[in-house]
Amino acid sequence: MRLITLGTGSGKPTLKRNVSAVAVSWESEWLLFDCGEGTQTQILRAGLKPARLAAIFITHLHGDHFNGLPGLLSSMGLDGRDRALAVIGPPGLVEYLSTLTRLKVLSVPYPLDLREFGPRSFRGEKSAASRDTGAKPRRSDPERDTGQAWGAAVVYQTDRFQVQARPLVHRIFDLGYRIDEQARPGRFDLERAHALGIPEGPLFGRLQQGHIIRLEDGRSIQPEDVLGPARPGKSLAYCSDTRPCTGDIELASGVDLLLHEATFAEDLVDEAMEYGHSTSAMAAKVASSAGAERLVITHISARYADATHLLVQAREVYENTVLAEDLMDLEV
Repeated sequence: MRLITLGTGSGKPTLKRNVSAVAVSWESEWLLFDCGEGTQTQILRAGLKPARLAAIFITHLHGDHFNGLPGLLSSMGLDGRDRALAVIGPPGLVEYLSTLTRLKVLSVPYPLDLREFGPRSFRGEKSAASRDTGAKPRRSDPERDTGQAWGAAVVYQTDRFQVQARPLVHRIFDLGYRIDEQARPGRFDLERAHALGIPEGPLFGRLQQGHIIRLEDGRSIQPEDVLGPARPGKSLAYCSDTRPCTGDIELASGVDLLLHEATFAEDLVDEAMEYGHSTSAMAAKVASSAGAERLVITHISARYADATHLLVQAREVYENTVLAEDLMDLEV
C-alpha cells in the first residue's frame, strides 16, 4: 500500500500546495480521497492511471475537497472508460452530480455507483453531553471531544481491503475514512518447499493462495507446510477538516499511518476550534492517543509559505511525524 499526497493545502491552491486530494495505491488499482480543483493534473504528475481508479471517497462538500470531481469524472469518459466507478460521500453528493448532469455540464458514459452516507448510516445517537450547540468551544479545553458519538460503517469492500467511515466534527457533516487490508498469507519457505520435493511453478502459487496440492507421488501438501504465520494487512486513516474528536481517534486506532489535517499553528487554536479544524499539535495528540505508528500532517493553511514550525510543534507531542508536501509518495 502506498500513499501519494496529491494536494496538501487548505481553502485555496498556492504555488506550493494544491488543495485536498490523496491517492492510496496498490499494484493494480488505486483509491482517491477528496478531489479538490486541479487534482487531474496532480494525478498525471504522480504517474497514476485513471483507468485503474476503483473508487472515490469525498469527506465533505466544501469546494476545496470536491470542486475537481466533475472534471475528473468527465475526463475519464473522454478517455473511453467503461469500467464502473464507485463515488462515496456525504448527503448532497448525488444531488450535486445529478444537477450537473441535468444542466449538461457533466457527462459520464460509464456506470457510476453513487453511495451517500449521512447521520442515519451510523450506529448510535448523539448523546446529550455531545450535542453540538453551534457555540464556540471554550478556549480552556480546546482538545475536548465536542462532537457526536457515532459508530462506524463499512462503505466499500473488496477481497483485498475494506474502507470504513465515521463522522468527524466540522462546520458541516464530514466523514473520515480508514482502510484496512485483509491479512496476507505467511511468507513462503522456499527451502522447506524444496525439501518436500515440490516442483517450482504453478504449485507454489496454489499453496500461496491457500490451496492444498497433491504431488505426483500421491502426497498431499497443506499450505501451512510451507507458509509462515499469516501477516496482518496494513492500515491507514484519513481525517481531514475536523476538530479533535472521538471519531478521528477511533479511525486512527492502531493504524500504520494517520493522515490528519493540521491547518493551523498553535497560536491560532481558537480559530481552529471555531472553524472545525486542528492545529498540528492537536493532530499529534490524536496520533498519540490512537496509538498510530506514523503521522503525516496535511491541509496546511495558505497563510504559511513555510510550514516548518507546524512540524516542529507536532513533533514536540508526537515525534514520528512527517509534514506532507504535494506529490509525496510514502510506503505504508
